[in-house]
Amino acid sequence: MQHPVDTPRLPEHLHTFRAQALAEGYEEPLLREWAPATVLETHTHPFDAWAVVVAGEMVLTTAADHRILHAGDVFRLSRDTPHVERYGPQGAAYWVARRA
Repeated sequence: MQHPVDTPRLPEHLHTFRAQALAEGYEEPLLREWAPATVLETHTHPFDAWAVVVAGEMVLTTAADHRILHAGDVFRLSRDTPHVERYGPQGAAYWVARRA
């Protein structure tokens, strides 16, 4: 599920994330929410992604890295980078900005 950023209700650090993302040419951040134990096998995206995890747990695996991410963690992923996404037992949510 995707939701546009509701800027008046964002915590201050997410206002900063939004402002920085827009200044770097990213689109308006969206909230992505994932159900518990969701696995997205190896895939790519046709955009750069910059995200901040706000709830739950996410495991992001690329050829060069394997990261376990929790609320407050930030990640960037370059377009066309093959990766696997795994979401924890409570699912996960993150704000993501995309740049074509």
